Amino acid sequence: MTPPVSSDPPPRSLVPFDRVSFVMVSPSHPGNVGAAARAIKTMGFHDLRLVAPADPDILHRPDALALASGAGDILENARLHASLAEALEPATLAFALTARARAIGPPPCDIREAAAQSAIELTHADTRVAIVLGTERTGLSNEDITLCQQVCHIPANPAYSSLNVSQALQLAAWELRYALLPLTGAARLPDTSARHDPGSDPASHARVQAMLAHFEQALVAVGFLDPRHPKKLMPRMRQMWTRNRLSADEVDMVRGMCTAMIRSAQRETDPARTL
Repeated sequence: MTPPVSSDPPPRSLVPFDRVSFVMVSPSHPGNVGAAARAIKTMGFHDLRLVAPADPDILHRPDALALASGAGDILENARLHASLAEALEPATLAFALTARARAIGPPPCDIREAAAQSAIELTHADTRVAIVLGTERTGLSNEDITLCQQVCHIPANPAYSSLNVSQALQLAAWELRYALLPLTGAARLPDTSARHDPGSDPASHARVQAMLAHFEQALVAVGFLDPRHPKKLMPRMRQMWTRNRLSADEVDMVRGMCTAMIRSAQRETDPARTL
């Protein structure tokens, strides 16, 4: 007997987006923490961890709340840790995000490769990924980096590769989202199926032909087409309009333009005439 298929959502522990942590080491600017919370939420993540922030109350500072801009729940649920080792305890794969090349330490990769590795890691149960970012002024220390499995770089202008920590986090969160979406079956593009616009439907053959007749009338009215010597103008015009598969709204727009052209031509020949 085939077991029934459950329509219930998977446990939160199995959702890949719920198993990614963003760890900020010794942040000093509340605004960056708030911007980081917003970056995390916009990409569908939830777990923000702060290691030994300069201000123990940094999560509640006005700048943090202002720049979170609707992501107050991320700040509210953020975790504080005394050390990076403590913050990384649940992680099975951690990436140290840094702009500097390191002569020693874990192997390097770029952020897109890190996202691809994360997607593979998170297909297994009981795995967690951490993205680790350093301080605004000095980044991550060598000691911090040795706690991670890989060093991760964001390819940037080599002449000026310095990114604000919240900007770097936003880029990392975007790459991770793009890599993880196939695991969830979620779409990468917004769904507009619930808001169908009838005007965007293809126009019928009859409507297109009526428009073409109207268009020919307008071209004659403004003197662009001489009906006594039409040459191949209209066949070419018909081919152009037919090839472009006009929508219903586009046909209406062209017909409105034709009406305006005809009225303008009639006013020129008879200024006293009003339509």
